Amino acid sequence: MLFKSQRHPLQNDYLMFITTNMEKRKPVFSEPACARIAVETLYGIQQFYPFFLYGFVIMPNHIHLLLRVPDGGSVSKTIGVYKRAVTFNIGRGPLWQRRFHMRIPHDPLGALRYIHMNPVKAGLCSSPEEYPWSSASGRWDVMELVTF
Repeated sequence: MLFKSQRHPLQNDYLMFITTNMEKRKPVFSEPACARIAVETLYGIQQFYPFFLYGFVIMPNHIHLLLRVPDGGSVSKTIGVYKRAVTFNIGRGPLWQRRFHMRIPHDPLGALRYIHMNPVKAGLCSSPEEYPWSSASGRWDVMELVTF
């Protein structure tokens, strides 16, 4: 389903499936206030580091994003700024593992399904729409995913 790793030079203007984990897998985002900060910060940094967001889920100890950074931007810089901003906004740290995983999905709709089903598979809800910290909930504005 996925190929190309984080160290690949192709980062910009490609749809990317990104996963980043909390340090020592601490369930920081099991606290609703922290999960809300993680989502709101995602939208807040878009003003300064533009990207197209197609889907996301904030799990207790990791996050998944499906996004595209336009040419001229940097996925690494965007994710770095995001992680620092979440840490600052929550007011404690360190929160994150140092690196993140980035792949170009062969099947973008399959990647989005995987993201949305993550809380169901973890037993946090019975359907993706029930999980508040996901783009599947319909509470958050994301781009419609069309096949590329």
